[in-house]
Formats: sequence, structure tokens, C-alpha cells
Amino acid sequence: MRRIGWVLLAGALLSARAASAGSVPIRVAIIDGASGGTYHNWRLTTPVLKKELEETGMFDVTVISAPPSDGDFSSFHPDLSRYQAIVMNYDGPDWPAELRAQFERYVSDGGGLVVVHAADNAFPDWPDYNLMTGIGGWRKRDERAGPYWYWKDGKLASDSSPGPAGAHGARLPFQVTTRDPEHPIMKGLPPVWMHVNDELYGTLRGPGKNMKVLATAHSDPRNKGTGLDEPMLMVVRYGKGRVFHTTLGHDVFALSCVGFITTFQRGTEWVATGRVTQKVPRTFPTANTVSYRVDIAEMDPGFLNGATPIQ
Repeated sequence: MRRIGWVLLAGALLSARAASAGSVPIRVAIIDGASGGTYHNWRLTTPVLKKELEETGMFDVTVISAPPSDGDFSSFHPDLSRYQAIVMNYDGPDWPAELRAQFERYVSDGGGLVVVHAADNAFPDWPDYNLMTGIGGWRKRDERAGPYWYWKDGKLASDSSPGPAGAHGARLPFQVTTRDPEHPIMKGLPPVWMHVNDELYGTLRGPGKNMKVLATAHSDPRNKGTGLDEPMLMVVRYGKGRVFHTTLGHDVFALSCVGFITTFQRGTEWVATGRVTQKVPRTFPTANTVSYRVDIAEMDPGFLNGATPIQ
């Protein structure tokens, strides 16, 4: 990897308060739990996602944790109608048919949905969830899930070749390239910006219906990559509902990137309201420098002892 200049933000760099005094906050639920193990540690990442939304002053956030992987879903009946947006930080067992149908109605009737990182691994056999995410990986997904999707010659392309879905190399920093600069989520962002150490998802496959790619990243073959420009940020229409899908955000350090925080905050506002009022912070990363929030990174207990080093 070529040499990259780094910027370390020493201290908390909070987002501009977009909500005016006395305005009604946007009600958001984060759904997590049940993934098991520590590889995608929702117990660490959910508090970060909650903090990043609440600090804007725009969102009232509730956390809804699904039962353990060996638990009983029969008493798990969240009232989704209370919320204007759902953030999925869930990579766990399948849901009962009744809950899946409720979720489909919620989004198709106009509810907002944000899909974060490994949440696109979940539910490989749930056709409508895969329509909502557009693309996903792992969990034995293959050509039956839909084609591979990538960016080529200035547009979205697909490949129906057989093979498994989902791959990534080591967690390294990489450049993100804006592909739809006029979309409200992306408006004002630089054409290219550096994301901190993270998994760069590749070989994702799915129906890709009503999907628009907002940003991509080049999957470097030197890091077990595909050599293609892979989708990183997407929006999808599902009925009347809006979906924002970000493949970024494997761990707390990845979530501390100012680029992730900004697109996550703006994406959540957009799925809930159809517009974006939040400004791009002055600390947004450039094409050659990363920018991350120390106060967020330190929410990972392993940060200070080197569990998430900067490359």
C-alpha cells in the first residue's frame, strides 16, 4: 500500500447540531443481538451507533436486542410502528414468519431502514430482506441470491457467474470514491476520501433491484481483493420505504472514522425524512488523510493496548 498521511483528531469533534431547539426528534430503533461470539461484537458497536446519532440532537434512539441465538423468539414482538427509522446492527438467526412479515410491512409502508456492515450477512433465505439490502454476503449465499455487483466504466455492472458471496482482506485503510455526488447523503462530500482500518467487503451478491450505488472502494488484489470497484454505500427503494446500506463499520475503530459517522448520521436522517439537513464537518477526511474521533475509538476497551492499531 502506498504511503498515506494521517490525521489524528485529539479530542471529541462533535457533529453540528442540526435540530433546532424544541423540534421533535426523529425516533430511531437499533436492532442488535444474537450474533454470538465476538467477531461482530454488537455489545461494543451498538453504544457507538447510538452515541453518534444522539449527539446530533436530531434523534431519539432506542435499542432493541433480539433473544440469544438459542433463545425463544415467541415473545419478541417489537412495535416497529413507533419508529421513523430502524438501524440494523444484527447478524443472527432467522426470525419467525410473523416478525418478518411485520418488518416487511414497516419498510414497504414507508419506514426507514439503515443496514450497517454485517447486517447484510443476515437472513440469506429471506427474499424480501435481500431486496431491502440489495446485496449481501456469507451465510452460504451463492448464485441463487443474485449476481455479483460492482462498478465499471462509470456505472453499476453485474456478473452472474456461480460462486460464494462475501470476502474481505485484512483490515487496512482504503479510499472511498463518491459515485453519486448529488444524492442528499453525499452532497458536499469530497470525490475521494480515506476510511480508517476496516474490512473492505467484496464479492457481494443479491437482487440489486431498485439499488443505487453512492460510493465504492477499489478492492486491492494485494490484500486478497477482487481488483474491482466494490459498492460501499448504497440506497434502495422497497415499496414506499427508503434504505441506506453501508458496508463499512466492522468494529469500534472503523465506526470512529469521521467519514463513517457523517454518512451514517446523514443516511439515517435521509431514510427517515427523505432529506438531509446536516452539514459536512470540517474534519471530514481527505483523499490522502484519515480522520477519526478519539472519544469514539476509546469506547473499545482494546484500543489503548493496541487492539486496533493504525497502519
